[in-house]
Amino acid sequence: MKTQSPTPAPAKAAAPKKKSGGLNPVFVIPILFAIAICTYMFVFGDPSHFQGGNNENLPLDGDYFGIVYKGGPIVPLLFTCFLIVLVFSIERFITIGRANGSGSIDEFVRKVKGMLDRNEVEAAIKECDRQKGSVGNVVKTALIKYQQLRTDAELTKEQKLVALQKEVEEATTLELPMLEKNLTIIATLASVSTLVALLGTVLGMIRAFSELGSTGQPDTAALSTGISEALVNTALGIGTAAIATIMYSYFTSRIDELTYNIDEIGLSIQQNFAAHN
Repeated sequence: MKTQSPTPAPAKAAAPKKKSGGLNPVFVIPILFAIAICTYMFVFGDPSHFQGGNNENLPLDGDYFGIVYKGGPIVPLLFTCFLIVLVFSIERFITIGRANGSGSIDEFVRKVKGMLDRNEVEAAIKECDRQKGSVGNVVKTALIKYQQLRTDAELTKEQKLVALQKEVEEATTLELPMLEKNLTIIATLASVSTLVALLGTVLGMIRAFSELGSTGQPDTAALSTGISEALVNTALGIGTAAIATIMYSYFTSRIDELTYNIDEIGLSIQQNFAAHN
């Protein structure tokens, strides 16, 4: 009895390479911290913002740079948090914008679904090349697999559908980390900024009451300085946390929209394959 040699598995469609795009927090955060310290010392703390040209004195009336400087040593930390949120938000804007591709995602989805309904797979692949971006990459990978499975005589129809679905899932898994990178930092700062601000607020109040305790008499200047320090930290922390929360919600909604579009086209590809093969 002759043993049948195993049939080689069909060639796997080339999935998009895993991307590591985006800024590296290990290098960026220390640089932003150094910028924050320099800004605090040489911009906010410039003698021109204070009475008598001395930053040990009270700030000039209405001079917000001087007021922020009087917020104390926690200000550089809060300013670092603000810069981190700002820089990584800009980076996510650019990255997610590129992930959309060169045209409207909704229009691209409609075109590809229409081409698949007409069984024009080659035209759909060319449309993916024009669109580019994460959605275009995932759809192109699935369509290449679609063509390979269409000529495969070894697998059953159910096995082909499973292989096609797996291809879409793998391609999506490779694209999503690039979109979600550094979002954790923004989400963390949404809560950490408030805690750092609370620390600055407490230190400011401690300073105010310490000055009162050392003189034994009401000292309005010392009291106002301590309260001002506390409120400056509170304002910086709450403002940074609010921006971080808004940006995180915005970016996650954009990523969810892209994921939905990928799932929609992936389902159309599988339904089309089931109908025409």
